[in-house]
Amino acid sequence: MVDDIPGLRRILKTSKVIAVVGLSADWFRPSYFAAKYMLEHGYTVIPVNPKYDAILGQKCYKSLREIPVKVDIVDCFRKTEDIMPIAEDAIAIGAKVLWQQLGVKNTEAAGKVEAAGLEAVIDRCVKIEHARLFGGLNWCGVNTKVISAKRPQWLSY
Repeated sequence: MVDDIPGLRRILKTSKVIAVVGLSADWFRPSYFAAKYMLEHGYTVIPVNPKYDAILGQKCYKSLREIPVKVDIVDCFRKTEDIMPIAEDAIAIGAKVLWQQLGVKNTEAAGKVEAAGLEAVIDRCVKIEHARLFGGLNWCGVNTKVISAKRPQWLSY
């Protein structure tokens, strides 16, 4: 499993096509916000949700197997128990990475994709990791120009 800064940075730097499984067309859903962010940062986002024809101006597919182009990252906005069939589809389409979003922790599916030669990321958000590693924290109003765990001196009493 990839869980280190260099590994996450490498994945996000070399992977440019992201299939977002479970992407919602509702602007207030985390999947929509993450996909919009990745689109606006130069990634190709392919929505995968049988409920819609298009999301964020991108053609929506009913399943991963219907996507006609090469996918780098399969980004999963689904429940933990729904991940195994998605992992099998990710293997079948030759994706590079199975990325399970925050709160999604199917280690069995991660092991399966790794055995097939894919990389696995568990319990992380592509938008948050991209912002943290490539300076996109200012995209939503946060622009401190410093990432630190230290309390600012002006807040000390």
